[in-house]
Amino acid sequence: MDSSVLTRLEVMRIGVLIRVVLGVWFGFAILRPVAGLRPLRERARSWGDEWLIVRKDETELGPFDAWNITGTYRGSWRFVDATNSSSRFPDFKKSNGKSIFELVSTPTKINGVHYVQGVIIFHDVFDSEREVDGAQIRVEGVYIWPFRQLRMVANSGNNGEFGQEEDSILSNPYHMLGVFSSQVFQESPRDKIWKRKHSPIYDMEKHCNIEIAAQVSRVSSTQNDGDHDRYHIEGLMESPSVDDDGDCFSPMLLNASFVNIEVYYNKAVNYTLMVTFVSFLQVLLLIRQMEHSNTQSGAAKVSILMIGQQAIMDAYLCLLHLTAGILVESLFNAFATAAFFKFVVFSIFEMRYLLAIWKASRPMSNGEGWEAMRRELSVLYSRFYGILLGGILVMYEFHRFMRPILLLVHSFWIPQIITNIIRDSRKPLHPHYILGMTVTRLAIPFYVFGCPRNFMRIEPDKGWCIFLGVFMGFQASILLLQHYLGSRWFVPHQILPEKYCYYRRFDQGAIHATDCVICMTAIDGTQRSNDCMVTPCDHFFHSGCLQRWMDIKMECPTCRRPLPPA
Repeated sequence: MDSSVLTRLEVMRIGVLIRVVLGVWFGFAILRPVAGLRPLRERARSWGDEWLIVRKDETELGPFDAWNITGTYRGSWRFVDATNSSSRFPDFKKSNGKSIFELVSTPTKINGVHYVQGVIIFHDVFDSEREVDGAQIRVEGVYIWPFRQLRMVANSGNNGEFGQEEDSILSNPYHMLGVFSSQVFQESPRDKIWKRKHSPIYDMEKHCNIEIAAQVSRVSSTQNDGDHDRYHIEGLMESPSVDDDGDCFSPMLLNASFVNIEVYYNKAVNYTLMVTFVSFLQVLLLIRQMEHSNTQSGAAKVSILMIGQQAIMDAYLCLLHLTAGILVESLFNAFATAAFFKFVVFSIFEMRYLLAIWKASRPMSNGEGWEAMRRELSVLYSRFYGILLGGILVMYEFHRFMRPILLLVHSFWIPQIITNIIRDSRKPLHPHYILGMTVTRLAIPFYVFGCPRNFMRIEPDKGWCIFLGVFMGFQASILLLQHYLGSRWFVPHQILPEKYCYYRRFDQGAIHATDCVICMTAIDGTQRSNDCMVTPCDHFFHSGCLQRWMDIKMECPTCRRPLPPA
């Protein structure tokens, strides 16, 4: 075979080799861009793949930069079709709401794959006629971090009990204080939301395969997040039926952003600082009021129910802050400080003031001996702590009516208003005490129910806050008008009881050569009648002298008989 034939064969072999190389290259070029992972199980319709678009983040360090998605995410959910078209679960009447993700990501032996488990809490799922409006689903799956894709399925667990892994999820401080605030302020406690066996969620997990496909992306940090990375989860939750007769409910869009725990810590610490400052102001106001009513007559004018109601409020706040500090160990010092100041307010100052008012209202019992006083003191303290414990039981049983209960608790000025009308008291409270206590008592409820970004994860209720502010302002306005215009200024004269007149007519001869035993000077009966006051026991005094005396004691300086209010 000559050389020309060999050359031709070599050219053909080279051409075939080039074609093979080009074919392999062409195959890789066409088949290489895989937009998503294969589903965890084969299905006729791909599970959320249309929502999984791999987006190359310009800020990432490389294609294999592992993002740790462990943490808490807060966002929203909504049905794709705006309304749930499924007839299998007609209880799902809401089309959108809030959601909370609690995720824990653990590396596996497979490079680029993390095992993920957690809890997804859906709020505003059911209609308002049900006892609960939220749902909780435990999930597990994988996170393929080179592609930033998250695939999870529902995991109902064993007999509805929490496992060891979920205990680590629930120990999250953001989650724990949210659960605590929901037990105290919201309509649905934790045991009715998460452990309700009668809920359609359990029925749904038996008949449906809940599947979640989501894409993880990095978003720009805001000023509240500092320099920390913030991740965003966006995906689709579907529910194919077990018997393949359609979906259990319409596909649901999920959207949630990472919650920075450090920002959450800062909010909680700032709240405790606010509570501490408010408690310090209340101590100063109480000292001012105790100086204003430091006499027996002045203390007797103050309503013991008003001070007792405020003391019970501060005792409840002390217990709440102490319990919150025990729930979250890292915030114990901050909440324990706030609880300590509330303890000082109610146990030292308010209880001392209660005792002074009680002694002033029982002047005759002071001389009966220590045994009688000890018995009455035991009755006073037993009533106080009995009401305190009974109120805890009432709030536990009627937690769904927490807002009306808070309105009732903040009506502490009403007993003083009624006491002023009945006794016709003159200036029992200092104006600074009235205004200061009204403002400081509104600080905590306004933060909890009015601040849109409070750390307790409670939705703001501006209407309720406005009503509470108007209600408290109305009570304070009546007290201030009673202080300046008289305690019965708004009561019609026709229904007022008869009142003794200290400026009644008297015989001019009876006052001749009579001295005022208070200032030890003679009383001039020739002057106008307003300069002389006559007691029911027919003793004469200067008007200014007797009024100052009655601010100290409501008894006649001469014969020690009780005096009616002026």
